[in-house]
Amino acid sequence: MSLTLFDTTLRDGTQREGVSLTAEDKARIARELDSLGIHYIEAGFPASNPKDLEFFEGFDDSSLHAKLVAFTRARRPNGRAEDDPAVTLLPSLSAPVACIVAKSWKLHVEKVLRTTPEENLESVRDTVAYLAEAGKVVIFDAEHYFDGFRDDPGYSLAVLHAAAEAGATTLVLCDTNGGTLPTELKAVVARTVREFPDVEIGIHTHNDSGCGVANALVAVEAGTTHVQGTVNGIGERCGNCDLVTTIANLQLKMGLKVMDDEELRRLTEVSNYVSELMNLTPDTHRPFVGRSAFAHKGGLHVDGISKDPATYEHVAPEAVGNVRRTPVGELSGKNSIRTKAEELGLEAGDATQILWAIKQREYEGYHYEAADASLALLIGRTMGEDRPLFELETFRIISEKRAGGETTTEATIKLFVGGHRVISTAEGNGPVNALDQALRKAIGPHYPELKEIHLSNYKVRILDEHRATAATTRVLIDSTDGKRMWGAVGVSENIIEASWQALVDGLEYGVSGTKKE
Repeated sequence: MSLTLFDTTLRDGTQREGVSLTAEDKARIARELDSLGIHYIEAGFPASNPKDLEFFEGFDDSSLHAKLVAFTRARRPNGRAEDDPAVTLLPSLSAPVACIVAKSWKLHVEKVLRTTPEENLESVRDTVAYLAEAGKVVIFDAEHYFDGFRDDPGYSLAVLHAAAEAGATTLVLCDTNGGTLPTELKAVVARTVREFPDVEIGIHTHNDSGCGVANALVAVEAGTTHVQGTVNGIGERCGNCDLVTTIANLQLKMGLKVMDDEELRRLTEVSNYVSELMNLTPDTHRPFVGRSAFAHKGGLHVDGISKDPATYEHVAPEAVGNVRRTPVGELSGKNSIRTKAEELGLEAGDATQILWAIKQREYEGYHYEAADASLALLIGRTMGEDRPLFELETFRIISEKRAGGETTTEATIKLFVGGHRVISTAEGNGPVNALDQALRKAIGPHYPELKEIHLSNYKVRILDEHRATAATTRVLIDSTDGKRMWGAVGVSENIIEASWQALVDGLEYGVSGTKKE
């Protein structure tokens, strides 16, 4: 079976609340999708807003392997396609494919469009024929197809016949409300495929009932050969069918070749790239590509994968460009400690002693799953290998609010480094920044590697909210030297002290790691 993949991240995906893309953002994502091997890239609705029109008019699609798709609706009731600007715009654009959406549910025809079922059929015929005669490949999206089929199967099929007879090459069945369950959907798809033996049938599902991916997979089993979705399931309300998860399942579970193995190994990279460009925090537990998708924490699990990864992994993480991880915590066993230490390039030594230290620290509020730097240092300290960068005497923070609203923060640090007592003062835009600047000023001459280390993220979590401003705070600081990234954690009832712990751990780990390399 030959399948075509149709990505609508740049059109349907941008309807997600809080998402907005510039024309350049769309261009970057389109090129990334093309490199993944996607067959169709639906990039927007050019008649709906200037930004989408700017993209289509400015984007050079000549280098794409994928076919660029412009979206529009069927012409208005009781009008003519050649007089409808939303339709007549598409022939002037370079995108070779037009995707037309139209109603296939009588409820929408009569209550939303406020027209007759017959006029809706004429609108479909007229619009498809106009764009097909203009030289466009026409894909037809039957909106609310499954709800319409449930209400009046004959009419929903009539809408598809109207589109096919007018020149549509692909008929896409849309579960627009996302409420159809897999068993019903599969039966409707099978009935529709039998009705159109000579036309490609596609599937477009939403995730309102949590079945977006499952519905796409059963639709393929029932005979569809064209699958629509978005990267990471990004979309309106509960999202669309997650095309990333769907691709992995089609190829690795169902044995259907939808892309080269090398392209499949880029799934994780592309998933993260799109999240980053859309300013969305990646879901670490997303199937196949999430950071935690192959993270094994329980002692029994780690013991199993150390002997054979198949014991607790349904596919090899490398197949989709992901990696196996072994986070440790209070539920870990000694084998987890040894495995994690090996990941960090350390000798576990007395794993029992290390495990006890971790459990005690987690009881106090520390959490090491995203703080490999602090974990590595804890293992070293437990094994008697602590080599701190300096010895702290005191630090002091002064914040001053001046007339006019300006607030300044000053940090003073007294410490011993290289056998010398050093006093350092620096200003910053906040207490953590001021501490960072003062510390670097004090110890920088002894550790020139610090010039390459920068803080990249700062997160605060309140652990016992009921204590209000007296609550214990956990701070996570991510750092990078441009080649690698690591996290460090600090915990205290004083947010400055928690930040200091994470700051120092991050710098100490960065320096020690640089020296090892």
